[in-house]
Amino acid sequence: MRNMEMKLAKKLSVHVAAAWLMVAAAASAHSAPKTVLVLGDSLSAEYGLARGTGWVALAEKKVKDQKLDAEIVNASVSGETTSGGRSRLPALLTKHKPALVVIELGANDGLRGLPVAAAQANLKAMADTAGKSGAKVMLIGMRIPPNYGRDYSDKFYAMYGTLSRELKAPLVPFMLDGVAEKTEMFQPDRLHPLAEAHPTILNNIWPVLEKSIKAK
Repeated sequence: MRNMEMKLAKKLSVHVAAAWLMVAAAASAHSAPKTVLVLGDSLSAEYGLARGTGWVALAEKKVKDQKLDAEIVNASVSGETTSGGRSRLPALLTKHKPALVVIELGANDGLRGLPVAAAQANLKAMADTAGKSGAKVMLIGMRIPPNYGRDYSDKFYAMYGTLSRELKAPLVPFMLDGVAEKTEMFQPDRLHPLAEAHPTILNNIWPVLEKSIKAK
């Protein structure tokens, strides 16, 4: 009888330990911060800036200050195009497993006069790929100067709104609103904003980003 009681007690302790491990694992998964992956070009990669002064770094600080349950991974690369972002995204999704992918791409396509339809197809493919991984998508739009004619620049800008409606993805219409018209806010190349401009850029992006982070 004594041996039977010891065996039962041992089995019970194993079951209890297993149950606690399951509870601990569930609690750990629940408390893991939401990963936000920013996939952008030089405007998000701090080109020509001191590290920590671009809008993504400022957003990271704001997330911490507001104690939001999220961490931001900046996978932006200077010179990136929509096709480059499309090719890099699958590996980034596998590595970081983000809950939200912020896509800030297209400016380099536009500056090179690449077909708007191709850029739109690449952005849509990225959104589809992110969606299949379980991540939501947020778009950041851009305007470009009419170097290739007003029709091209208008179609380029409209592309973001079209995709936002089609994908039901939140959109920042123009990240450089309040900056683009101020030449003193740019580096000598007249393409990349100075660090002083990035708080304004974040102000344009933050309301949509904050809402997207808080969304279930």
